[in-house]
Amino acid sequence: MSTTESKPESPDKIEESKHKVTRSRSMDDKRTCWVCFATEDDDRSARWTRPCRCRGTTKWVHQMCLQRWIDEKQRGNSSTKVSCPQCNTEYIIMYPELGPFVYFLDAVDRLIYKVCPFAAGGIVVGSVYWSAVTYGAVTVMQVLGHKEGLDVMERADPLFLLIGLPTIPLMLTLSKMIRWEDYVLKLWRKHSPKLPFWSKLFPDMASVPVPRIPADTAPISDPISATRVLCGALIFPTIATMCGKFMFGSLNSNLQRTILGGIAFVTIKGALKVFYKQQQFLRQAHRSIQDFPDENGP
Repeated sequence: MSTTESKPESPDKIEESKHKVTRSRSMDDKRTCWVCFATEDDDRSARWTRPCRCRGTTKWVHQMCLQRWIDEKQRGNSSTKVSCPQCNTEYIIMYPELGPFVYFLDAVDRLIYKVCPFAAGGIVVGSVYWSAVTYGAVTVMQVLGHKEGLDVMERADPLFLLIGLPTIPLMLTLSKMIRWEDYVLKLWRKHSPKLPFWSKLFPDMASVPVPRIPADTAPISDPISATRVLCGALIFPTIATMCGKFMFGSLNSNLQRTILGGIAFVTIKGALKVFYKQQQFLRQAHRSIQDFPDENGP
């Protein structure tokens, strides 16, 4: 039974492998700052540090270069943790010992930093709430009359006022988002040709057939605009009061005049909007695409 014995390496190969190991170790130990790319030969007095698990060329860095890089990451907040951009090792940052008064100020500063967002949110919510309360009170005096409105609010429970007054602008805004004109417009398009009085009221529209139905990609009503809905809702009590005084000035009750004026305004506005949308629908239905003019023609 023959066995193969491994041949011993020659002294030249052993010496070459030793040189490779020594060269790799020397290259690994050669200090090169990964921030400014300077070597230890460029500045003998510079302080070096190896703050993370990196090896090779990114192992060493100047102490001052790393300090400047950490300053850019912390942006003045010493509590911010900074890690190596290569191996994600968190740097061990040591601060000098300070007195208890400084630690107290530091704790107060961190507490204020955490509390300020909640305080700012509370101030904004409180401002919106009291603005809604003020608007609700003004609306009550506008609808009922100045003296009658003040009497009603004085006799009412304060808790009821604090809860009820802010709901006035909220309910006005929600009611403004009800698109009742869309349902009327759908019924109009569906049943208007069948009505016997339609041809007498609108003979031109009833006699012209609709050549095509426009695509359903175009909505019946305009897209909801938050600013338009909010402004229309908040100004509605004023418009209702003005319409009531103009149309129903013979009534003695401010509340009745305002209610009837609001109903009249909503009805007239809705009717005009439905009519306008129907005209847009007919305009789209009767459109035609013309031939391109022939350049060689007369």
